[in-house]
Amino acid sequence: MLNQEFKVPAKLKTTSLTLLAIGIVTLLAGVFTLLMSHDQMSQNRFWAVLLQNSVFFLLISLASVFILSATSLAQGAWIVSFRRIPEAIGSIVWVMAMIAGLVLLTIVWTNNHHIYKWLEDGYVVHNKLNALKNFFLNRNFFTIWTLIVLGLWSWFGIKLRQLSIKQDSDPKGSTKTYWLNFNYSAGFIFVFALSLASTIPWLWIMSLDAHWFSTMFSWYTFASSFVSGMSMIMLWILYTKRHGYLGHVNDEHIHDVGKFMFAFSIFWTYLWFSQFMLIWYANIPEETIYFKIRMHGPYKFFYWINIILNFVCPILILMPRPNKRNYFVVTLVAIIILTGHWIDFYQMVMPATVGENWHIGWFEIGIVCGFIGLIISLVSNKLTKAPLVPQNNPLLKETIIHIS
Repeated sequence: MLNQEFKVPAKLKTTSLTLLAIGIVTLLAGVFTLLMSHDQMSQNRFWAVLLQNSVFFLLISLASVFILSATSLAQGAWIVSFRRIPEAIGSIVWVMAMIAGLVLLTIVWTNNHHIYKWLEDGYVVHNKLNALKNFFLNRNFFTIWTLIVLGLWSWFGIKLRQLSIKQDSDPKGSTKTYWLNFNYSAGFIFVFALSLASTIPWLWIMSLDAHWFSTMFSWYTFASSFVSGMSMIMLWILYTKRHGYLGHVNDEHIHDVGKFMFAFSIFWTYLWFSQFMLIWYANIPEETIYFKIRMHGPYKFFYWINIILNFVCPILILMPRPNKRNYFVVTLVAIIILTGHWIDFYQMVMPATVGENWHIGWFEIGIVCGFIGLIISLVSNKLTKAPLVPQNNPLLKETIIHIS
């Protein structure tokens, strides 16, 4: 008999609450420092850290909603065996969206042009090149589009989980909810294409360097968040299996998730190299300035460790087939990938906001701990609300006998 009812282990609950407490104390200390300090760099650091982490953890949570939608449209059976994990992660997107929205809109509506320089009057020059930027780099457009997107992401994250749970109680053999989920998944992919796959990375991250732009930046951001999201799913699968759950998940399923981690690490690298190579080859000053501070300036350590953690380690470690089935190895690589892409987001945000005065100190570490604790607490609580094995899913039998 499969153990389907997840109960949060006491140690996990203690760990999550401890990390969350560290994050809250760090945030309060940061607010106190912000109020007492008249140093502009300290204020920039405060908002930049919150922006980076809130957006990063929102997007890797959103990746689960994308994975659910994409596999539903492809009618992929392999994910059904552990579907409740990305469902639980996707259903907390609304919490992460509220945090990210609060940070982003506070920055914009306090007219913080030290973070978003386009808030300063006249910063985006009114010329032919920047005509389109002047249309969307303003408070009203930023606010309206951000709220619409966050609302839709949150709604789809909750809806897809609700439909999956509803299917548990449907009559045996009924596929009505299954196809309804299919239709909603198609709707989310449409929204996703108009948001994370295009406009949102421009607004939230790329506009930190308002005079610089890259047509590949949105796909680059998507690849970073997707492989991180898949790594987070892997960690939850292995954790639950270790505690006696998901007995129907076998090495073939682990292998499949490992293949996605491997493949999208290469895809991210392809986008990274393509973006860099085109800018390097053209050698246009207004484009190369983006890489100058990162490659040759004070961020060169992050520049190179970014490549090592996000490309060299995954491809060398996960290339052999047995490694994608080794629980210790895939756990290690998942942690490496999550760390690497947190650094990737760090070097996206910090050069444009704090310049050469970068830090990784008590505030950065404390805020990361808080977000990790929050996600652990929310996801583990969601997993207790429904059986870990989806009932009445037409692909359930196929996923149980799945062979890679």
